[in-house]
Amino acid sequence: MKDIVLVDKEAGWTSFDVVAKVRGMLRKSYQDKGVTPTRRQLKVGHAGTLDPFATGLLIVLLGDATKRSDEFLKLDKEYEATIMLGVTSSTGDPEGEIMPISTEKPSQETVEAALQQFIGEIQQRPPMHSAIKVNGQRAYKLARKGQEVEIPLRTITIHSLGLLDYSYPELKIRTHVSSGTYIRSLAQDIGEVLGTGAYCSALRRTSIAGWSVEDAKTVADIDLL
Repeated sequence: MKDIVLVDKEAGWTSFDVVAKVRGMLRKSYQDKGVTPTRRQLKVGHAGTLDPFATGLLIVLLGDATKRSDEFLKLDKEYEATIMLGVTSSTGDPEGEIMPISTEKPSQETVEAALQQFIGEIQQRPPMHSAIKVNGQRAYKLARKGQEVEIPLRTITIHSLGLLDYSYPELKIRTHVSSGTYIRSLAQDIGEVLGTGAYCSALRRTSIAGWSVEDAKTVADIDLL
């Protein structure tokens, strides 16, 4: 039995969808072997939410390994992201209301200089549409009700932030960040520095500390027992 499963999450799936699917697959695997699984054996969790539009590494924990989720949540992560300039999104991603902001086309030199401003320890405000709790309620639930929520700034560390490709309006980056970093917020902040507005149009998590998406499998291809 593997108690840590590396999943390459597909776009459109929520992290909870993956957990539910794995639990169902686990139950069927036991039943196919003529075993009635216990509640502990069917315990499934994940270590670090990925937004539905995002793809990449999701660590799924089985059985007693679910007690270790906090260990994984505190680990550094690496992402590749596509940032759309000239527009904003109400949610910071493709699922929100998209609004044109600017037709200005920054040069590559300007973009590279802007990225350098975010390397190191910085203050970041998580997006309103996030799972952070505000007064006991999830921020995204309050935002969906039209309520304005003020989420406090938090200190995060961006260890590296590099330009992969730039062809206006698309800006592709690779970044290594501390836990608690929101790439949607980073995209929006980059848009503010450039004066163009921006949102994160695509996101892929490539690693969590020593765990790599190259070693992960899609939900359909994982082998649980």
